[in-house]
Amino acid sequence: MVEAGDVPEVGSKVRLVATTWNGPTTVEGVLLAPSSDGYLTVKLVNGYNATHSLSSIEKIDTIANVTVKTGGLASVEENPDLPLVHILHTGGTIASKVDYETGAVTARFEPEEIISTIPELLTIARIKTRKLGNMWSDDIRAQHWNNMAEAVASSFAEGAEGVVITHGTDTMHISSAALAFAFSGEGGVPGGRIAFTGSQRSSDRGSTDGAENLIAAVHWAANGPTPSGAGDSTVVVMHDAGGDDGAIAVMPGCVSRKNHSSRRDAFCSINQSKIASIVIENEQINLDLNESNNLDVENQHRPIQNNPTLFNTEIKILQLVAGAHLFADQIEHAS
Repeated sequence: MVEAGDVPEVGSKVRLVATTWNGPTTVEGVLLAPSSDGYLTVKLVNGYNATHSLSSIEKIDTIANVTVKTGGLASVEENPDLPLVHILHTGGTIASKVDYETGAVTARFEPEEIISTIPELLTIARIKTRKLGNMWSDDIRAQHWNNMAEAVASSFAEGAEGVVITHGTDTMHISSAALAFAFSGEGGVPGGRIAFTGSQRSSDRGSTDGAENLIAAVHWAANGPTPSGAGDSTVVVMHDAGGDDGAIAVMPGCVSRKNHSSRRDAFCSINQSKIASIVIENEQINLDLNESNNLDVENQHRPIQNNPTLFNTEIKILQLVAGAHLFADQIEHAS
């Protein structure tokens, strides 16, 4: 067992031996900031991360020390004529940046940091960010839906025309449905556009979809149609099924679902067509509303819901895993 004081500095190249269900395993890579207390995370040479508890690590050796360079960020000059969009971060690596010297993927939350990674956002909207958390999406429950709903309502009260919620993809469709009911379940509409987005593949992979998804989500939040409450109170903005790079789908938040673990086009709209398509090509963004998905905006006269309906936090969500290998402490933690 390795103690916390025995762990090398973040950025060091290490080799460790850890005990797993299948016996001892040797891992080599760059040491990242820990995902949680009592754990250690290593960036492997294939780009993936491996996390082990300190109690499972038998030995850890430093192969090389790496100096992490830090640099200042350029100030953000916003166009005051552009709409204001708030980005609320709940988890995931959609706005992360790779340090190719250390292999580390660092999450970015401040406007200067996000724009240094995705400068195209400056041409779409004025950006304000807020970190609600950095959670595994499987851990999100009713209290977190309430936090999101209240944060969205605050954003609209502060003058935001749209809100983008960055979210882990596994349960993004559940949270998008929850917020749709929070704002429109009693016949109202949110005070602006609400878009959920995420990244199927992390930013250290050549096929990452995070930047394009975020650009498209911000574009929808800034320039999409006024919500009617007829399926568009929240939307999921992710890579379009069968589309090339730059092809993004805008799907109703209540009927979208993730249907694949790793495909970029894992999300689709169930029994309902997508609301719109967004194409990013040659530094141009084109929004094409789907006429077959008639939102009937002109005939909707729903009141703006400034105070979203909140969920009972006593609600429990049971998770079942077939053939799970569980240790006693995991069963105790889940009970």
